[in-house]
Amino acid sequence: MGVTPSKERSRYWDEQSFNAASPPPPPPTTTYDFAPPPPTTTTTTSSYGYAPATTYDYAPPATTYDYAPPQYEYAAPPPRPPAETTTTTATTTAYRRRALDRRFSRISDEYHTVEQVTQALAQAGLESSNLIVGIDFTKSNEWTGKYSFGGRSLHHIGDVPNPYEQAISIIGRTLSNFDDDNLIPCFGFGDASTHDQDVFGFYPDGNPCNGFAEALARYRELVPHVRLAGPTSFAPIIEMAMTIVEKSGGQYHVLLIIADGQVTRSVDTETGQLSPQEQQTVDAIVKASEFPLSIILVGVGDGPWDTMKEFDDNIPTRSFDNFQFVNFTEIMSKNIPQSRKEAVFALAALMEIPLQYKATLQLGILGRRTSKSRGRVPLPPPSGSYGAYSFGTETSKPTSFPPNTSLYPIYENTTTAPSAPATSWDDRVCPICLVNPKDMAFGCGHQTCCECGGSLESCPICRSQIQTRIKLY
Repeated sequence: MGVTPSKERSRYWDEQSFNAASPPPPPPTTTYDFAPPPPTTTTTTSSYGYAPATTYDYAPPATTYDYAPPQYEYAAPPPRPPAETTTTTATTTAYRRRALDRRFSRISDEYHTVEQVTQALAQAGLESSNLIVGIDFTKSNEWTGKYSFGGRSLHHIGDVPNPYEQAISIIGRTLSNFDDDNLIPCFGFGDASTHDQDVFGFYPDGNPCNGFAEALARYRELVPHVRLAGPTSFAPIIEMAMTIVEKSGGQYHVLLIIADGQVTRSVDTETGQLSPQEQQTVDAIVKASEFPLSIILVGVGDGPWDTMKEFDDNIPTRSFDNFQFVNFTEIMSKNIPQSRKEAVFALAALMEIPLQYKATLQLGILGRRTSKSRGRVPLPPPSGSYGAYSFGTETSKPTSFPPNTSLYPIYENTTTAPSAPATSWDDRVCPICLVNPKDMAFGCGHQTCCECGGSLESCPICRSQIQTRIKLY
């Protein structure tokens, strides 16, 4: 399969150079004590019926926002004290740990541009990061933009970027300075070729995209040829990311999943139980914590997102907290300048990354080679989508989206790329569960299956209030 070429860099601290660079331990009266408190444990109870799980608090509580300004958070180290003739090993080790913890401190949230967030990530200790992108091509994208994207499909291709393009651009711009070779493996999932079992690569040979601008251009080429389907499961894309991390020799990666909906949960799933797709996703997230991999799920469209917030809080015990959910639509609806929206979104998505990177160092999983991934191989992209960028050459760099251009649209005067033709399969299957046949019609004319439609208050397609239900035979 095609993945990013192995990058010639190491995440290990060199003991010799670290000893040479580290100042001797400060006297007992020093006020620069950055030693972290001992790990504390908390007990959480999952609404999915899991036994109480012990989690390790690598990050401060998410509800605490009393941060010092950046210029004080990253003050210079204390003056070097006079040389001492004797130094205990324990004291030296403690001082090293204080210095390391200080480098990986939490960043503030008072930034107004993406560039400021990038600088803050570097100051907080992030040295290198490799981006992986997964795009949701499930059928619900056709109607979950009713309120947030002017009633269009979230994969609408026009003169202004859609929410998927916006999210890729902002995160790509923020992390590009931390990626040595600028290669981004990109995948799609949830379409008619992959469903909840596989992923497809953006290129037939599995090559990564050369930068986020090429990823955006290739995405625009693919969309007209992708047939939206389902159901939704994040397990295949997470397992694909684990395979990439393993083949890279344990380099640190960030998996960016952009999706319009929650993991599929059928109406017959009992309270406190997980659907098959939910169980697979939870298992994959737990397994991914054994790799130097952070997972960011960006929710686009109208939602709802209540289940994903529970995922973020109630996943069973992991090696470290490797999963973060961000509501893109909620941030973009704020009444603040566009550049500020970009910065707020980038910070919400990435502010845990330095702490998670620190966790991979402390756990000894950064740079470690294992044989624990499933060894996934991506499917080729949908047929007919092999265009000018099919081979990912460096000379084929699109210029549609300059790196520093704001991507927030005014929804007018847009043109639509041709969509993949509808099929009889699309006409017969319930658009919610994507399994049962359509056997219930609403007063608005749209149809679902009886299992899904029986509990709905508004139509999932047009969002009109349901007043009439008709059983179809």
